[in-house]
Amino acid sequence: MSEIDISPARAVDCLARYEPDIRSLDYEGRTWTVREVADSAARLATVLSGLGVRRGDRVAYLGLNSPTFLLLYLACSRLGAVFVPVNFRLAANEVRVVLADAAPRVVVAEDGHRAVADEVAPGLTVHGWLLVDDDPAIPVRGDKPHPRWASLSPLVAAAEPRADAVALGNSDIALLMFTSGTTGRPKGVILTHGNVWWNAVNVDSVVRTRKDDATLAAAPMFHIGGLNALTLRTLVRGGTVLVRRSFDPVQFLDDLVRHHVTTAFGVPAMFNALMRAPGFAQADLSALESAIVAGAPVPPSLIADYAEHGIMLQQAWGLTETAPFATYLPAQMTRTKLGSAGIPMPFTEVRLVDPAAGRTITAPRTRGELVVRGPNVTPGYWNNPEANRPAFDDAGWFHTGDVGEYDEDGYVYIVDRIKDMIITGGENVYPAEVESALADMPGVIEAAVLGAPDPKWGETVVAVLACEAGVAPTLEDVRAHAGAKLARYKLPTRILVQDALPRNAAGKLDKIRLRDVTGQRQTEMHGQ
Repeated sequence: MSEIDISPARAVDCLARYEPDIRSLDYEGRTWTVREVADSAARLATVLSGLGVRRGDRVAYLGLNSPTFLLLYLACSRLGAVFVPVNFRLAANEVRVVLADAAPRVVVAEDGHRAVADEVAPGLTVHGWLLVDDDPAIPVRGDKPHPRWASLSPLVAAAEPRADAVALGNSDIALLMFTSGTTGRPKGVILTHGNVWWNAVNVDSVVRTRKDDATLAAAPMFHIGGLNALTLRTLVRGGTVLVRRSFDPVQFLDDLVRHHVTTAFGVPAMFNALMRAPGFAQADLSALESAIVAGAPVPPSLIADYAEHGIMLQQAWGLTETAPFATYLPAQMTRTKLGSAGIPMPFTEVRLVDPAAGRTITAPRTRGELVVRGPNVTPGYWNNPEANRPAFDDAGWFHTGDVGEYDEDGYVYIVDRIKDMIITGGENVYPAEVESALADMPGVIEAAVLGAPDPKWGETVVAVLACEAGVAPTLEDVRAHAGAKLARYKLPTRILVQDALPRNAAGKLDKIRLRDVTGQRQTEMHGQ
């Protein structure tokens, strides 16, 4: 039996044929029907084909969330090409590394990212540079573009729609998604159409979703959570995707209410900011059936606060390499298993292993490394055998680097990253555990914890706090609050209060910038 065609472009074509007037995209006051989406993607595929893009070639995108982002993904799928969304906050030297590794045949960029693209262009072999020129939300620069650039909209308008989308199977590459690079050189994660498709099967098996969902896409779509947690499955299934350039808590709240949004994905920082938006307590969010939070450690206090407002945040866990979800906590278990990342997705295997001995851990409340296997797991890293060797074992298990434990009922709790663990006086301290203990401290918006060198203890615990205006907790206050939940050796011995914590474009804490900050200004208390 031949392999089933799981092309997202073909799925959208099918919707356009039988239900052409479905409201597919909403962006900047304009809506696209699914027929318009299919036609635009088919024309864009013709443009790419004219530039020599063939099956397996890479096409890179430099820009924020937009319809062009999703149309380009579908156009690549029509050709069997590989879509490469680039982190829009990367500096030129970082973009150069990503594009040199991906070796795209075509680069599509927004005008605001033209300068970065021009800076890196001389070192690249690219056959086509396309400039997005018809987006009302993109400020246009006054200078004339370099001759390498061709305006996208007239090419699309003049193109005949490419008639047929190529058939795609489980092993065909859909995406190269590069890690944020805040802890080293970015790695290109290969995600196949099978990875993307099986994540959708997992989500639709356990999350309350439906064909006509309205999904709010405000998390950055170059990040796998923003793209594939809910956005792609809503697009190809016949729902409406509300595309927002970036996250703004006031707009996010207004969208939830005005558009009766049914599903939304966000990182913890987004939901934290949303809760503080004016009018949140009074807002009618009854339409929001599935609000999934993942992408960073989730403070139990955040989930408890939302539950008090009648919203069951559904915690999930995974990585770019798992496309993105490996575990999920059903809404009905939110209160009962507060703080848990849930149980394995239906078509994904998850185990705990002792990172030193390699043996499987089955005892409750015993910490180990989480390993994952399944059809949603990446086949490996692009052009990077050095990264592949330690990441995959002989049985096909992907080693995530995340530390977790089971409770007595088999629910997974994420403790931290192995590499972020602090060893102080011979004791292991996981930053996420300390951050969770500080999350409900009055006046504290957010807490980040990391280790710093200490001549006596080897390392010591440092807490960086983002606080409400006028709030300035002392080290004694912080230790007293956390001391009610933690052993003494886990308590911070240094603190730094800031207006906000540094983050990368995926919403994750930027530990490198945090270490830079804490190395410059610290309030110290010696002794432990």
